[in-house]
Amino acid sequence: MKTIKTYSFNLLGLIFLFICFKTYAKEVSGKLTYHANQEIKLFGYDGFKTVELANSSIDTIGNFCLNYKDYKGMGYLETSDKSQLTIVLNESFIKINGTHLKYPDSMKFVNSCENSIFVQYAVEHNQRLQALSGWNYLLPQYKEVELLKLQSKYVNLIQKEITRLEKQDINYLSNIPSNYYVSWFIPLRKMLDDIPISAQQHPQKISCHIKDFRNIDFKNNKLYHSGILNNLIESHYWLIENGGMSLDSMYSEMNISTDILIEKLEGNDKRLNEFSDFLFKLLEKRSLFVASEYLALKLLTNYSYSLNSDLSKRLETYRVMKIGNTAPEIVFEGKKMIMGSEIKKVLTLSDLNSTYTLVVFGSSRCISCTEEISKIKNKYIHWKIKGVETVFISLDSNENEFKNFVEDFPFLSFSDFKNWKSKSVQDYYVFTTPTLFLLDKDRKIILRPRSIEQVDTWINYKTVSKN
Repeated sequence: MKTIKTYSFNLLGLIFLFICFKTYAKEVSGKLTYHANQEIKLFGYDGFKTVELANSSIDTIGNFCLNYKDYKGMGYLETSDKSQLTIVLNESFIKINGTHLKYPDSMKFVNSCENSIFVQYAVEHNQRLQALSGWNYLLPQYKEVELLKLQSKYVNLIQKEITRLEKQDINYLSNIPSNYYVSWFIPLRKMLDDIPISAQQHPQKISCHIKDFRNIDFKNNKLYHSGILNNLIESHYWLIENGGMSLDSMYSEMNISTDILIEKLEGNDKRLNEFSDFLFKLLEKRSLFVASEYLALKLLTNYSYSLNSDLSKRLETYRVMKIGNTAPEIVFEGKKMIMGSEIKKVLTLSDLNSTYTLVVFGSSRCISCTEEISKIKNKYIHWKIKGVETVFISLDSNENEFKNFVEDFPFLSFSDFKNWKSKSVQDYYVFTTPTLFLLDKDRKIILRPRSIEQVDTWINYKTVSKN
């Protein structure tokens, strides 16, 4: 019996060690002499987020060791002084010897083929790009400039060198073993690098880049550990926006890409929510409201998608509060003030006698609100003369903070001190501050401005148009 117990104990111990080995089976170690006595961290990626994989201390002579759970993809090292080095995490043990993370040329990967390939390609690709840029500039000069056309023999030589450099790049990539993570990652990273060059110098390549993006397998787990997911989406929509298309064609192409992206993510609600949230914020940030509205309505009208509540609320503003709809009535049941004086009588939004009304949602703790409202105060009299009234709806929950904030506002300011639970905030689907709506006298939404400058431009344009 004693022997059996001992055997069972040893077996359990082996199982435990095996589990530990499987859990922490990877290591990045080495020597960084410049960073002695600093903290060092290893980061990876999960979709649009950066995740910490491990952290440790570098000893007095620069030695360090980081152990982390099973992870395959791109990552980076970061020291206390914020120096960083991008590395490929697709091998169990990676050893680095160097001086300073900011100088990749000083880094030597002792036992990592993938990182050696990655560093070599990064250096050589940059050199090729610089050379190609020079040759591509000279080629049309020797074809078109009268002084240089006499040396026509150089045209063939330049074209030959361009072809050689391009083939060299292709050959390098084709010789990377297919089981290496970099064999998948580098072409994608290269596409990203080529996009701004194509937009500026080779517009004929734009359609190819758009096609390449649409052919990406967005369900591939490699993509979520690449660290370039957000860059891929940003650069693609930037390329369409700056590709020289008409406005209608631009939005049509964006909507096609949005359709393809959503279609490829169907069945994975978690990823669909992440992508949609990122894309929606991106389109809003770049004021591409036709494209963001298309995305919102597509997601909201297809009931096979399970959207999280925060995303759904953001999108709902485009269905309920879109231009042309009638904005909900607002009953100002709470503290109402103009220039520090309290208004006692009951008021509604419809009681404001003006051709147009700018409704502003904000709070005293919102830095952007302070900046935007300062602009409103400067424009208020000018707008008032043109028939535009302003009303400020505060999300403050503290009465004194509200009073101090609005004491010199020349327009109606209101708060019921319910913060995000305020009826008007929920009725108008406000999810960030400041949020602005420009309404006509019948409360019809005529503009959803993203800045005071946009409001001012619209008001001045309408006034000129009427005159």
